[in-house]
Amino acid sequence: MIRYSGVNHLALATGDMDRTIRFWRDLLGMRLVAGLGKPGYRQYFLQVSERDLVAFFEWPGVRPVEEKEHGRPVTGTFIFDHVAFGVETEDDLWGIKDRIAAAGIWVSEVIDHGFIHSIYTYDPNGIPIEFSRSIPECDIVKCPVMAERAATDFAREGSEPQPGKWPPVTAPTPKQERKVYPGAGSELFHGKK
Repeated sequence: MIRYSGVNHLALATGDMDRTIRFWRDLLGMRLVAGLGKPGYRQYFLQVSERDLVAFFEWPGVRPVEEKEHGRPVTGTFIFDHVAFGVETEDDLWGIKDRIAAAGIWVSEVIDHGFIHSIYTYDPNGIPIEFSRSIPECDIVKCPVMAERAATDFAREGSEPQPGKWPPVTAPTPKQERKVYPGAGSELFHGKK
């Protein structure tokens, strides 16, 4: 079974990297750990946790999206509702709420969802953000819960990956044939031009 280490990075877009840095680094307190780019393109990475990053591409002409209420159903073409970041303690949650409010930015009240307490806001790009603190006695990772009465048939199969639902790998790539190709940014870390 594949062992995931977390979300390496979530890639978002902005038309104003400076405003984005001010919000994510200086207001939310995430470290700016890498900046890549060339004319017409840049990508900056901010550290969320020990292993997790959020990245922003800055592309000319990108405008903030119209704010959409978190979790509100939509119709038509759609791909992204909101991003939720976990915090360690209730004090951390209230601390972020107070920082955002002090900056004059809208932030919701603290909402109890049963297994998490959450607040909601938007970044300067209109990206909907949630901050959540898990409730230890309701740990859905340790004890999964399917509380939906009309759960899909696939969801009723349980929380664990179901073997045999996809074709098995019959021709794995041999180690001697594995090749990694250079991509954007590799020249900055490997000294290649």
